[in-house]
Amino acid sequence: MRAVLVANPKGGCGKTTLATNLAAGLAHHDGRVVLWDLDRQKSSLEWLALRPSGLPEISSLERKNDPGELPRKTDWLVIDSPAGLHGKNLALAIKPVRHVLVPIQPSLFDMAATRDFLAVLGEEKKARKYKNFIGIVGMRVDPRTRAAATLQDFLEQFDLPVVAHIRDTQHYANAAFSGKSIFDLPPSLSERDTGEWEPLLEWLDG
Repeated sequence: MRAVLVANPKGGCGKTTLATNLAAGLAHHDGRVVLWDLDRQKSSLEWLALRPSGLPEISSLERKNDPGELPRKTDWLVIDSPAGLHGKNLALAIKPVRHVLVPIQPSLFDMAATRDFLAVLGEEKKARKYKNFIGIVGMRVDPRTRAAATLQDFLEQFDLPVVAHIRDTQHYANAAFSGKSIFDLPPSLSERDTGEWEPLLEWLDG
């Protein structure tokens, strides 16, 4: 079982969008996936409760539970974390994971709010010596834009890879209303968007 923590102390950066769509993407790739929602708002669990039957299954683990209570033969545990994660809570969230994904939007405010968090994760990466421990996901950004280049320049000081760029589209919000992900939409609508996820999924497999 491999655990992935989706984390950024700043609110509104796209953590739940990333976590729910990642869980669905892994499930579509025949993985047995459990989604663990650490946020008191439980947005991920609300999304999961709406998920139609017949789609690739995603199990849930509630905030009060322990990862030791996972169903047998779980392939992936995706952890959706709350805003403001730091200190002991961050240490506890990181402890069981193999990968940390940090969603960040290419804005001055998002980058400034994430700076110290990335520094802490960088120290953890040095201790673990995992090549694919931390990956950045550019949210609401086109990789061809100046904003994406600015984000890349900012991240060079931390030596962290941008493993995916997720564009700004209503497809994610519209899918979420019915408990679906970008991977559950017809290819005619989602082909461009699901293609943006391939580098991220390959990074996790690597």
